[in-house]
Amino acid sequence: MIEPAFILVRPQMGENIGAAARAMLNFGLTRMRLVAPRDGWPNSKAVAMASGAGRVLDQAGLFPDVAAAIGDCDYVFATTARGRELVKPIVTPERAMEMARAMAAEGKKVGVLFGPERAGLENDDVALANAIVTVPVNPDFPSLNLGQCALLMGYEWQRQTAVVAPEVMELARTEFASRVDVEKLGDHFEERLEAAGFFFPETKAANMRLNLRNMWARLNLTRAEVQTFHGMLRQIAYRLRQQGE
Repeated sequence: MIEPAFILVRPQMGENIGAAARAMLNFGLTRMRLVAPRDGWPNSKAVAMASGAGRVLDQAGLFPDVAAAIGDCDYVFATTARGRELVKPIVTPERAMEMARAMAAEGKKVGVLFGPERAGLENDDVALANAIVTVPVNPDFPSLNLGQCALLMGYEWQRQTAVVAPEVMELARTEFASRVDVEKLGDHFEERLEAAGFFFPETKAANMRLNLRNMWARLNLTRAEVQTFHGMLRQIAYRLRQQGE
């Protein structure tokens, strides 16, 4: 699968080029292209900022204009937060990278244009693209810096190409308690609560017990947590017996 090329159009600061390279490599992207960087190329400040992502810079292509940079691309996205007087589809980063993945799987080459830091892409740049990518940001402050924008697009590319569970539980060398473990904990709690006179009045006792059982089932306790609760109850009972003596 051919990864998309991130094309930095007239970038102004070497530090921002380095930040973009670092963001790209975070998500396995290495195809960077530079269009007429203001401070020339190569740039020592870009290398320093890349912090380990120097190979992205080493392989970066240098082009005189946008047309040359996208010459081999089958489809091009232009990232911009501003409205344009151009008839083009406008997509979210998620949709853009979903489309990029599908095209890459067919062997097509995709480019993503990122504008200069101060003013972003010009209409002449955007006109060369097939679609516009706009992030749903705060309309009163829509500006993203170059590194942020590259990071956001890189994240969406990785999310579209990698199977990543939306939520996992780190169990820290333990495991979830079995239903039997949870039932026994419920029995232990009810035993102690019964001794303390908690289930009163008798007409509400059954519903109180039901609510407690429902709570234990909903908590998704680990074995270690169940043992901790048992230990707490035993210690409380021990102290109460001592005070009774």
